[in-house]
Amino acid sequence: MIFLSKKRNYRLFLFVLLLADILAVGGLGIVRLKNAIPDTVYIREGQKDDLTKLFDLPMVTYPETIDVSDQGSYQIPCSLLGIFPLKQVQVETVEEKVVSVGGTPIGLYMETQGILIVDTGEIIGEDGISREPAENIAKSGDYILAVNGSPVTRKKQLIQKIQESQGKSMELLVSREGEEIPIALNPVKTEDDSYKLGIWVRDNTQGIGTMTYMEESGKFGALGHGISDTDTGELLDVSGGELYEAEILSIRKGTKGAPGELSGYIEYQEEKKLGTIEKNTEKGIYGRLDNWQQPLNMKAPVAYKQEVKKGPAKIMTDLGDGVQSYEIQITEIYEERADTNQAFEIQVTDPELLAKTGGIVQGMSGSPILQDERLIGAVTHVFVQDSSKGYGIFIENMLW
Repeated sequence: MIFLSKKRNYRLFLFVLLLADILAVGGLGIVRLKNAIPDTVYIREGQKDDLTKLFDLPMVTYPETIDVSDQGSYQIPCSLLGIFPLKQVQVETVEEKVVSVGGTPIGLYMETQGILIVDTGEIIGEDGISREPAENIAKSGDYILAVNGSPVTRKKQLIQKIQESQGKSMELLVSREGEEIPIALNPVKTEDDSYKLGIWVRDNTQGIGTMTYMEESGKFGALGHGISDTDTGELLDVSGGELYEAEILSIRKGTKGAPGELSGYIEYQEEKKLGTIEKNTEKGIYGRLDNWQQPLNMKAPVAYKQEVKKGPAKIMTDLGDGVQSYEIQITEIYEERADTNQAFEIQVTDPELLAKTGGIVQGMSGSPILQDERLIGAVTHVFVQDSSKGYGIFIENMLW
């Protein structure tokens, strides 16, 4: 009897485990299903497209009759098997939007919102002893906003205040993960009679990217992803920046395990300045053009995510001989990642582009993608193990 009781308890235990696994898998499935349903859908005024293809997901139901108005907005309730509510999809009616398609290389210069602490390190003092005054006090990713109550924005200001301290304790106001906190550091006098805090800092960044689109008003969007610090990997908090003309000089072809790169020259003269950078976000950089002298490429209406499909498309980019179009294939569309900069997968099929670059290389981020003569998105990432493949962002997520 004892043996049978143990056997029965063991079977009950297995049943409970199995039930827990089923519930966990089911819960994860519902979460994924919910994430695959868009939060917001944009349709053009007068558009008669069937929106039901957006919700062509297993077990997802919605009202059979959808009242589509030419103006304003409305909601579509989606549920699981018509029983459990999943999400209210907001449908917004918008005017047809036409933009100038980019593809032109651009030079970027951005100043950080404060002085970025990249890392901390050791200092050899005048007595020959190694010290690390910022250890466990300052952190990589901190932004220095003020020193002893005085605002600072540039490295030169910080260096001057460190020297003026003559080794006395300094209070730094830093921004850390959105919170402003004070920290105290004691400068160390070095063998050359200067003072140092043991922090590596940066107050600007520069590089080359690709213009995605331009509007008649002068507003632009580029890159399809944000500018992050090369050391910390964090999205840079910028106070502003400038856009300059750039020229592609050479191409390092991508190979398996080693992404390629476009190398270029940025002309930082005032007369080569194209405009200003106002925002650095995870979905691109944005600003205004006030001195765009180069001829604009074709104009194209923008497409919304429900209009993008697997199949042929093309990218527009400049490899040093002007903006050209190259054939690609959209191979996957990830509904659950529709609002990210890795919303769909592309593969370069154009023999000329493959011969020149191996596919997608660094510096091509922001290259516009067109399908059926509409601007649908931009190149954002390259696959490290296969440079012919990469990710793209839907253009609706890059619009102002």
